[in-house]
Amino acid sequence: MVVETDAQAQVRRILESKTFRTSEVHRNLLQYLSDKALSGEADTLKEYTVGLDVFAKPSSYDPRQESVVRMHMARLRQKIGEYYRTEGVDDPVILDIPKGAFKVTFEPKPIAPQPEPETTAVESLPLPRPSYKIELLLGALLLASVALASYFGLRLRQVEHTAQMTVPATWTPELRELWAPLITQDRPLVVCLATEAHANADTKSMPSLTGLATANGAFILGQFLANRIQNVYVTGSDALTMPELTMGNVVYLGQPSNRLLETLPGDQPFVAEAAGVRNLHPKSGEPELFGDSLAPGSKQVIESYALITHVPGLNAKGDILYISGSHTFDVTAGVEAFTEPGQAKMLVAALRKPDGTLPRYYQIVLHVRSMDETPIEVSYVTHRELSNAKAAGRLH
Repeated sequence: MVVETDAQAQVRRILESKTFRTSEVHRNLLQYLSDKALSGEADTLKEYTVGLDVFAKPSSYDPRQESVVRMHMARLRQKIGEYYRTEGVDDPVILDIPKGAFKVTFEPKPIAPQPEPETTAVESLPLPRPSYKIELLLGALLLASVALASYFGLRLRQVEHTAQMTVPATWTPELRELWAPLITQDRPLVVCLATEAHANADTKSMPSLTGLATANGAFILGQFLANRIQNVYVTGSDALTMPELTMGNVVYLGQPSNRLLETLPGDQPFVAEAAGVRNLHPKSGEPELFGDSLAPGSKQVIESYALITHVPGLNAKGDILYISGSHTFDVTAGVEAFTEPGQAKMLVAALRKPDGTLPRYYQIVLHVRSMDETPIEVSYVTHRELSNAKAAGRLH
């Protein structure tokens, strides 16, 4: 049971955190909902009431026609989760807002039981074999590491897995199918973040998605891969080496502009550009550009496109997965589509061929609705199978 003073202190910690510092609308929303919960009025809250009280909607406001409250509630839950993954990892009180409700809950953080001391003599125990996993972007640790890699070319070492890792998503049959080429081979997996040093030189045609900017996608990927694969390395594109491309599988987050990546297999029908995803060979009814825009009737929701590309590695050895787009949240959306069970089911259903198999190599275009640089809805648009012959070709 959390007493009121402790709950109020937790609300203040969250409102004053770096996670919420740049989002006044979500600070106001959280403060309002917390006050209602602590005063015992939360059970009477409705979407209409929140729209009037927090977002200054007129009395004619119709929640069925305008989704501003639902979108901001979704974003608020995401920011609370982000806070507890980073700054609030050691907080004594867990603040939550269950989906489908407006009532803020406060629970004491569970205390992990202390393991009982082993009574068996040390000499009789076999030495454990070191088990190395990845723990990507926990708090500012990896952010700082990627920044160093960007400026000084430092390689990021493997991070030993710890008990604090978030439990990964369920390993569904669809996720197994998508990831099988990347993690079932006897090859290390290199997670590469596009860094400033190798951003596209033509900034007018494509913005730079740096390692720092793709941090959220890398964090999600790290949580997903925990306990699933050994020999995982994290690096920036400026530190990616030819041996890694030859001997490992690669997951590349951001626009693939590294000079080494430019020599890899290509002949791809879709290309990420500053304005969206270019469709080089449109089918009937398809546009030449899947272009970014604002959602109809909204000044906050951006509609954009993510591009997922799976091609063979250097000299047709191994596999490379590019996740790119014109915005950082497009990369995050692509990662979510490849790690979240429901999204993976959507992709596999779209990719599945009449014979029941998936294409060996392909490109997928996703539609992304985002707010405050966070994807709130991701949907499938189209895809192309890349034939083995074309996929094994060269970009230049």
